[in-house]
Order: sequence, then C-alpha cells, then structure tokens
Amino acid sequence: MENIIFGIRPVAEAIEARKQIERIYIKKGADGQLMNDLKDLMVRHRLRWQEVPIEKLNRLTRGNHQGVVAQIAAIEYVELTDILERVPEDETPLVVIFDGVTDVRNFGGIARSAECAGAHGLITPLKNSAPVNADAIRSSAGALNNIPACRVGSIRNTIKTLQTEGFQIVAATEKSNRLLYDADFTKPTAIVMGAEDKGISKEVMKLCDEQLAIPLIGRTESLNVSAAAAIMLFEVVRQRIGD
Repeated sequence: MENIIFGIRPVAEAIEARKQIERIYIKKGADGQLMNDLKDLMVRHRLRWQEVPIEKLNRLTRGNHQGVVAQIAAIEYVELTDILERVPEDETPLVVIFDGVTDVRNFGGIARSAECAGAHGLITPLKNSAPVNADAIRSSAGALNNIPACRVGSIRNTIKTLQTEGFQIVAATEKSNRLLYDADFTKPTAIVMGAEDKGISKEVMKLCDEQLAIPLIGRTESLNVSAAAAIMLFEVVRQRIGD
C-alpha cells in the first residue's frame, strides 16, 4: 500500500505536523497509555479512525505497526476559498461536487473529465468518498495532480456557500424530466454527481437549483457515474465555447 505510515509515534507526529491523512486504522481492542494518548490526539484534531482486525494491519505493512496504520493523502488538498479565488477573471467558474462516489476508478475518471473540460476544482466530502490514492491518480491519468480538490465536512453547507457566491447547483439524475440540453451552463455552475448505487442523497437533491437528466435511448436504465459526468461537463464546454 502506498503513502502509509505506521507505528504510534510516527502517526502521532504526522497528525501534529498536520499532514493530510486519508484513513487511520487501529487494531480492535488496542489500548495502553500510548494508544490512548494517540486516540485523544485524533479526537482533538477531529480525525476519525476505523478499528480493524490485526490481519488487515499486517496486510497493509510488514513493519512494526504497533496496532496503528495511517494512509497519507496522495495530493495536497486546498480550501474552497482557494478554488474560488484561483478562477481567472475571464472564465466562468465550474466545479464538480462528489456526493458519495466511493469507487476510486470512478473518482479518477470524473477528475480526468473535469480537468479536460477546464473545471476549476473538485469538492468531496470527508466521509463516504473514494480515497484520493495512487489508484485514483492513475485512473485520472494524472489529472488529480493538475486540478485543485478540497474536502469538506458538509456537502450541504458547501452548496449553500456556493449559492451565495452566485453558483447554480446542478444535479445529474436520470429521474428528472428536464434534460441537460435545456439548461443554461453559461452561468457559474457546480455539477453534483451522486453515489454509484443510490445516486444523489435526498438532502443534497433538495438544495439543487436544477435536476437534469441525460437522454437514454437503449434499455439500460442509467450510465456509469464517470460517463455521465463526462457528458454533463462537455455540454458545459459546448455551451460556453459557443457563447
């Protein structure tokens, strides 16, 4: 496994150095003063951890993990304000919001399409999201190294913030009767892509300004989320190039 650190002290030092951590795994039932101190440190830094059998830790590393393994983020995340401030003055903002996309290949594929379409950033939740690891970067063909990404505690609050900044929030959903070709993408836009199995959550869907569908002619009920994102993004490109 790439980008990992292990052992109680190395993981504690990484947390104190404010390294961006994707996952922390702790052996089930682990205790002792040092382990309890580490857990207190994670609580203070608002980091979550997952308790797992020792066999999982042994699969992650052959080193002396002392019951704890952490995965470091493969990219440097930014704040939402950083994404908005970096948009050139002569460009209309475009971002992609992930709402429960958990497959790293889909995540990477969407990131690749977004970067190719000139999107200005990606927004993903801290929980229930694919880790941005080496597999995701490979699936993105390196695009994740070229497009800013931020992680947020609440997708709903982030949507409200974007709306106050003048963004229209567009939900990609096959359940809508309104087609993406009927929308106006020449405005600042955030496209929301939902989970592979359940789509966009009801709470997020209620906040979206538009619910748009891609017309499907065949018998299959829906597109893969990565393919759907590419179609949505390049309809934005088509409209803006022609604008």
